[in-house]
Amino acid sequence: MNMNINGFDAVISYDPEIDMFRGEFVGINGGADFYASTVDDLRKEGEPSLKAFLEMCAEDGVEPRKQFSGKFNLRVPPVLHQRLATQAAAHGKSINAWIVELLSECATHHH
Repeated sequence: MNMNINGFDAVISYDPEIDMFRGEFVGINGGADFYASTVDDLRKEGEPSLKAFLEMCAEDGVEPRKQFSGKFNLRVPPVLHQRLATQAAAHGKSINAWIVELLSECATHHH
């Protein structure tokens, strides 16, 4: 589950060991986790956690949001590589262009 708090995305998971929800901000330079027993309380806990993180960044002169280069390596089995090449060619695209299109579709449909 995802939650947006003051323009920052957080991923929410359930921690059975402590019987609480855990929120973790993603795409930031550092950690700002927060815990609560209900989903409603997560937002209440997340806001001060985010605020403290942003204040710390301001003091240290750090950019709070991670800068993404837009490049990452992906290792796939050779058989899959072959299939991707075939499919991309069938769509008249490079493997890169075709995969970017597929990933864009997946990333915009929230499950």
